Amino acid sequence: MFDQTEDGRRLKWLPVTDEFSRQKLAMEVARRMTSSDVIKVLERLVEMHGATAFIRSDNGPEFMAEAVQKWIAELGFKTLYIALGSPWENSYSETFNSRFRDGFLNRESFVSVLEAES
Repeated sequence: MFDQTEDGRRLKWLPVTDEFSRQKLAMEVARRMTSSDVIKVLERLVEMHGATAFIRSDNGPEFMAEAVQKWIAELGFKTLYIALGSPWENSYSETFNSRFRDGFLNRESFVSVLEAES
């Protein structure tokens, strides 16, 4: 998900949800999100919650990056990518994103990344 600070600079949000429990495991925000950022978040979650069988994601460059693919393969996860233009393949996440936008992002204004994190 994307938003911006008051000065027009981009904010990128990375929500991570357990599909089985519907528990929000992480909500990261930064100006940009690289594959190494995604790996750090996933490593922290695996350490806290244990391994998972599948990781479902969209086809964003941070998930399609070779480093993320290698990390996923090394840990033995399988990937479930959402086909372009097929949000119903990830309906829970899409619903969360919509509610997060309507209930929070569209109502808040951020001066900085630090403020968006809090």
